[in-house]
Amino acid sequence: MIHLPNLIADLALILGAAAITTLIFKKLKQPLVLGYLIAGILVGPYFDLFPTVREEENIKVWSEIGVIFLLFSLGLEFSFKKLMKVGGSASITAFVEVVVMLALGYGTGQLLGWNTMDSIFLGGVLSISSTTIIIRAFDELGVKGQKFAGLVFGILVVEDLIAIVLLVLLSTLAVSQQFAGTEMLISVVKLVFFLILWFIGGIFFIPTLLKKTKSLMSEETLLVTSLGLCLLMVVLATQVGFSAALGAFIMGSILAETTQAEKIEHLIKSVKDLFGAIFFVSVGMLIDPKMLQMYLGPVILITVITLVGKTLSTTIGAVLSGQPLKSSVQAGMSLAQIGEFSFIIATLGLTLKVTSDFLYPIAVAVSAVTTFTTPYMIKVAEPFYNWLDKRLPEKWKASLSRYSSGAQTISEASDWQIVLKAYITNTVICTVIIVAIGLLSSLYLLPKMNELMDPLWGRIITGIITFLVMMPFLWALAVRQVQTTAFSNLRKQNKYKGPLWLLRIARIGLAVFMIGFMLDRFFSFAIALSVTFVMVVVLVLLSRRIQVFYNRLEDRFFKNFNAREAAEAAAKAAKPDAAVLAPWDAHLASFQVRPEWDGVGKTLEELILREKYGVNIAMIERGERLIPIPPKTERLYPGDRLQVIGTDEQITSFRNYIDMHLPEIKHTRTEVELRRFDVRTGSAVFGKSIRQSGIRELARSMVVGIERGDQRILNPISDTVLEDGDVVWVVGNPKRTAALFRVKGEAPPQTQTA
Repeated sequence: MIHLPNLIADLALILGAAAITTLIFKKLKQPLVLGYLIAGILVGPYFDLFPTVREEENIKVWSEIGVIFLLFSLGLEFSFKKLMKVGGSASITAFVEVVVMLALGYGTGQLLGWNTMDSIFLGGVLSISSTTIIIRAFDELGVKGQKFAGLVFGILVVEDLIAIVLLVLLSTLAVSQQFAGTEMLISVVKLVFFLILWFIGGIFFIPTLLKKTKSLMSEETLLVTSLGLCLLMVVLATQVGFSAALGAFIMGSILAETTQAEKIEHLIKSVKDLFGAIFFVSVGMLIDPKMLQMYLGPVILITVITLVGKTLSTTIGAVLSGQPLKSSVQAGMSLAQIGEFSFIIATLGLTLKVTSDFLYPIAVAVSAVTTFTTPYMIKVAEPFYNWLDKRLPEKWKASLSRYSSGAQTISEASDWQIVLKAYITNTVICTVIIVAIGLLSSLYLLPKMNELMDPLWGRIITGIITFLVMMPFLWALAVRQVQTTAFSNLRKQNKYKGPLWLLRIARIGLAVFMIGFMLDRFFSFAIALSVTFVMVVVLVLLSRRIQVFYNRLEDRFFKNFNAREAAEAAAKAAKPDAAVLAPWDAHLASFQVRPEWDGVGKTLEELILREKYGVNIAMIERGERLIPIPPKTERLYPGDRLQVIGTDEQITSFRNYIDMHLPEIKHTRTEVELRRFDVRTGSAVFGKSIRQSGIRELARSMVVGIERGDQRILNPISDTVLEDGDVVWVVGNPKRTAALFRVKGEAPPQTQTA
């Protein structure tokens, strides 16, 4: 009989159980994460009805790999630029929410009589919402295009970054077993140092590597290369004392800035789904039902605190950041759950053996309950706001409206603020790079040189190599001018001449100190002091050449950093009719006709969807056949996919009717587009009604809106006459429609795609 390793048998059991439970949960329209958790309980050591995993340690290794790929995938969606674009509102809201939930979690733990570490980790578990669950709920409810959803996604991005910092701080706290302010500060400084270093180094080298090898990169080699880079950063992060999850996240966020980001994300999805499933099943395996029964009271209490606390803290934070009350309430009720990061934080406490056994299953139970409640919280957010709006005093509502308007006013930064910010950024980046070069030289290069030659000559050669590598960054730190326009404006004003000279002297002094600091690691203090003077002179004499070299380095960095945006801009330039916002928040959504739907077999004229729900059927996909702008006599059949255009409210109303919303499908070729056309005297449609214009019959298109001065007419009747100066929004074939709006002897009419 052939012996089968336990690992393979365990994987077969885990994936088989996961497949069955997820199929059931898919049928029930519930989050797959809950199916994985239940699968873990069924094959775990605390449930005897089914076969049990034999070697839990091996599964823990696979689950660690699952965490790595989950965080790598999250980093690919993260992008440092995305964080910069979320703005102050999302940052303030996320900060308020995390601080409040940390305090509530710690206070709840103390109230329940838990020890300090359990209480602190409970605060960490409750502070981070679930990106996976929210995105899934938004997809199912069709609210991704609404205003508050943008705020929620921004908050999630900031929360993910805060979660990474929390992992580092909680790890430090777990090791020291006490709240030591100095150690925490050192950990934060160390984290910032390595984040800056890894990001700059990654952006400088990795996009160039992918660009140079693009012709050799098949899907297979790109996948292997991406995973190799991910695991390499994981090893590097663990070597310097950080978690593997942090390393995976950093490499994902670096690759997110490359032109290959979307392709890598697509290739990595299957790997992430596989190991992510193993991770969530392993989470379920650690749940002891008896423990949950014993701690049912704390589970209920913590669930209520999560729902109420996260709703209130997020709402208050959003209001403080200047968001309208409606968006704030909707965002608060959307974020009232915990998820995958909470599992990771709870797992960290369990792995480091600093938390009690009951914390982990309690966290998973709370996550399961709040996962169920999330869709309902999102649904009732708007009715709850309407109820609240009716009961708030008018003075409060007026004050909130004024505060929201004032907080969102854009203020122009002064020249002094611009210069100061630029100098601080330049100083921090150059200092980090110089310190990193010095540390690498003293810790790795110097020992190798001492092995190859006399120690004195080893120190001399190492010092020279280190100085040569540092020279561009020492020059940038001491001499380079940043924000030259703002700097010139300040220099013309007498009151700023003193501060500007102080800035210059401080930068030069810091550069001299960095040279001395580097040399002191190789030579005695007296030698280092004298050689420092010589190196400063060399730096001044070679300033122009160093400037040229540094500018080349900087140009390459920014070229790599902006490569993705440049590629997108080039694509838009090649296709100027790229999609932009539709009028009045109208947009396309995709629906599929189910066999049991009562509209099957009826014509569009019989269904009167436009009159009932305000939506228009822009196209019907029937197998390989596309029916753009279907006539009113067209019947709907099972399996048809409808491309429907309407506003958020209209789409929601239609979804409730058809009761089957599928994710939006992106096509490489779009045969139906939403565009605006200007009506001009002399065109074929001027002075004619919509019925007489031939837009439907000749252009296979449909008029969905008209702007006439300050008046907006949505879904105009077919007898509406098109007048000079009207702006007509049309869904259909853009080329045929443009011909009807063109005036003979003139250039093609101006159009705008939506």
